[in-house]
Amino acid sequence: MSLQKKLLILGGDARYLEAIRLLANKGVDITLMGYDQLQFQQKNVKIVNPEYFSYSHLDGVLLPVGGTDLEGKVEATYSDKTIHLTKEMLIQTPEHCSVYTGAANKYLEKLTNQTNRKLTKIFQSEDIAIRNSIPTAEGALHVAIEKTDTTIHDAKVMIIGFGRVGMTLARLFSAVGATVQVTVRNKTAAAKAYEMGLQHVWISDLQKKIKDIDICLNTVPAPVLNKQVIANLKKDCVIIDLASAPGGTDFAFAKKQNIKAIHALGLPGKTAPKTAGKIIGEAMYELLDDKINS
Repeated sequence: MSLQKKLLILGGDARYLEAIRLLANKGVDITLMGYDQLQFQQKNVKIVNPEYFSYSHLDGVLLPVGGTDLEGKVEATYSDKTIHLTKEMLIQTPEHCSVYTGAANKYLEKLTNQTNRKLTKIFQSEDIAIRNSIPTAEGALHVAIEKTDTTIHDAKVMIIGFGRVGMTLARLFSAVGATVQVTVRNKTAAAKAYEMGLQHVWISDLQKKIKDIDICLNTVPAPVLNKQVIANLKKDCVIIDLASAPGGTDFAFAKKQNIKAIHALGLPGKTAPKTAGKIIGEAMYELLDDKINS
């Protein structure tokens, strides 16, 4: 990677400070928007004003892990200014410029389609997603400890979704002594749960199997914790929803039922920003390196 590789980082949280440090040390030329409250010592890192910046030389645009909102606004922890990704910005970039994000909504997908720019979700890579599941799971355990008034040891835990994050959650909560059940949709997932020494519940049976659960952890970005399921929960059950917005929980109904429900977004950035930032930085370096060699 040479200094010729030019990356614009548009907004971001504490994770991105480590990602910036790592990428700068590897020689990437980094431009920042949404960091006007900070200063950086590396010569190949500069903070610019969106109004006076030329986008014509960029090889990539890195957005916050959460992407944009439905109007193009991005999270910018280190700025009081509102930062947007717009069509006017992207059409100024070279045709080979890619947009990198953690999550993408309809706005971002439409914008990249309209401007014919490649959109890459950095956590779609299996190895990156698995590595990122570790700080996510540790963050979820931290939330569970804070929001419950009993030990996690001996608690009855239901994990909805048995993908990358679900498996890591299951291992971690089992390791600290919880009785863990996981939801499955097929025989392969059921066999994997069995191999891990876990109890499994068919997702179609969730409503009747959730009655005695103390902690419910959701990883599915679909309305799985609906009114019918929530109505069967114990009143002292705690829901921790890790799914991307809008989550998989009917939060309004949970509140009406006096059931504690937390939408715990961005946990890696809150509980382990340095580790999570290193994961993002290394992933971005590989992606930019692949562009050179492709």
